[in-house]
Amino acid sequence: MKEFDLEDHAAADMTILIVDDHWVVRESLKQVARSLSEKFTLKEASNFAEALRILEGDSSVGLLLVDLVMPGFQEFEGVQLLRRRYPSVPIVVISVHEDPTHVMEAIRYGVIGYIPKSASAEEIKRALMRVLAGEVAFPRNIIARGFDEDTSPSPASANGGERDPKLTLLTLREIEIMMRLGRGIALFDIADELEISRQTVRVHLGNAMKKLGISTREAAIHFATEHVKELGTLTAEAREAI
Repeated sequence: MKEFDLEDHAAADMTILIVDDHWVVRESLKQVARSLSEKFTLKEASNFAEALRILEGDSSVGLLLVDLVMPGFQEFEGVQLLRRRYPSVPIVVISVHEDPTHVMEAIRYGVIGYIPKSASAEEIKRALMRVLAGEVAFPRNIIARGFDEDTSPSPASANGGERDPKLTLLTLREIEIMMRLGRGIALFDIADELEISRQTVRVHLGNAMKKLGISTREAAIHFATEHVKELGTLTAEAREAI
């Protein structure tokens, strides 16, 4: 990933809200955030009710770092609540769970990052840098394991073989980018894999989103995740036809 100077970045002075019921985790995340920029305003909450009170009184919160499971809520209930109440505030999940099911489920709920609690300070730092640069940050090794293990039918197979007709509007390059987005790959890495510039990736992604009637990056990730198998099949078919 290309490094950048966060102190000169627009996100450097945002407010970050850390939501976790363990103070040790909150302190560790604050230390990592401070290592990125001293300009951050760091707030913390030990439960979802407290987090909601902070969000209601502070419109400057630009990023949520959220533990997946906390007292009083089942898995993903808190994330769902925050996404429903504050859909414009990006969420990065911090979790002890390191299995593909949890990561992919988090992506489906519209989060932009997933950081295992076993991650080192440097790994957390790099994930936050990606998010603050407008990217997604998901553990690719865990996601890849999930695709290797997944034997469930694609939406098209479950629907009698009928694909989403909107997918036929996409070019091969747009399909390739959407497929990788659905696998949790950041635009930085998509650009490297396809050997094109990051700006070119953004242009193709923007065109794909317009064709699909999608207006936000979170919605694009959700769509791509739900249709990742179809996108993979379309990619293979298009390459064979060339």
